Amino acid sequence: MKYSFSALILLAILFTSCANDPDPFLVSKHNIGMLNDSTQVKDLDLAFPNDSIVKHVSGDEFTGNINDIKVFDKTGKELLVLSPSQSLDSTATIKTIRIIDERFKTPKGLAANSTFKTIKDNYNISSIQNTLKNIIVSINDINAYVTIDKKELPAELRFDMNLKIEAIQIPDDAAIKNFFVQWF
Repeated sequence: MKYSFSALILLAILFTSCANDPDPFLVSKHNIGMLNDSTQVKDLDLAFPNDSIVKHVSGDEFTGNINDIKVFDKTGKELLVLSPSQSLDSTATIKTIRIIDERFKTPKGLAANSTFKTIKDNYNISSIQNTLKNIIVSINDINAYVTIDKKELPAELRFDMNLKIEAIQIPDDAAIKNFFVQWF
């Protein structure tokens, strides 16, 4: 009886500890899986223990260019592109993350393969910027922004960069081209 009670408690602890594992694909304001807004470049191997990290070094540390870091899963599929706050500094934190893999999602379902409807239905849009080939939709709630190709817009909105585009003018089925999270 004493052993079965101890075994039951051990089993309960095991199940509750497994339930607390963070989702490796959850995107939130301060985290993307195991990566958070204070993770340093030198600690990326801890945040992605089963993935490959490719750091591009330009060879000229005096240019001041940011060197992007790509993260691939074990099958070779690209997951994320990380831009550190300082180039060639292992203590630098990550400033911008481009989310490539569609498995990375916010709790409300926003992912790299989402449409504008997901944004419109679930988030407050902070701003919409009109550029030459894309529009940039900012979502301050989650420190994110997405780009949508102007080819997804009605013809009368595609060519005038000075035109102020409103959320109501963007079709629900407009596909997201790029999904970024930015930490300041």
